[in-house]
Amino acid sequence: MKVSRFSFNMFGVNTYILWDDISKEAIIIDPGMINDNERKIIDNFIESNNLTLTHLVNTHMHIDHSFGVPYIIQKYNLQLKCNENDQFLAGRLKDQADMFGLPIAVEDLTIAVNLKDGDIISIGSEDLHILQVPGHSPGSIVLYAPKSGFIISGDVLFFSSVGRSDLPGGNHTQLIKGIQDKLLTLDPDTIVYPGHGPETTIGQEKVNNPYL
Repeated sequence: MKVSRFSFNMFGVNTYILWDDISKEAIIIDPGMINDNERKIIDNFIESNNLTLTHLVNTHMHIDHSFGVPYIIQKYNLQLKCNENDQFLAGRLKDQADMFGLPIAVEDLTIAVNLKDGDIISIGSEDLHILQVPGHSPGSIVLYAPKSGFIISGDVLFFSSVGRSDLPGGNHTQLIKGIQDKLLTLDPDTIVYPGHGPETTIGQEKVNNPYL
């Protein structure tokens, strides 16, 4: 499976498009586009690579990862897939914008498809396994591609850091336990594609991450 990363909006959110090079099926994860220029980058990438967007997934529903969700839903006729424990955040995106003092028009959203531990999303001939790792938010999920050897970790795990747990619904103890039980047990060579910042590996974080 191929991976492309785009950095969008004032928070520097990593939006990912994963795709199968044979079937051209693709998934977009955490669409953070906030203006026409950023939306055009996604549209041009999809068109130039002849991709068919078949899934829209959010690792969690904090506003910085959700700016582009309404556009993707409307443009590509997709449903929002996320863990239902983050619906209270999806339904309060306007309040989240106010909390951060963002003078931006946003839409409150409804999660259409609940993704939970053990669910699988197929892209071409490859599967993405859903791992629930709450703590940054109650519904935070990680997508694991065992065949290609990577995870999309959202704001759960970063290079030398972990997600903040001081936002509504956060729980630091739960977050660290989830990382230890579900992520650090993966192959050390597993690539970690986080919600912000550069990629890393499970082995790197297991040895050097000061929070773990």
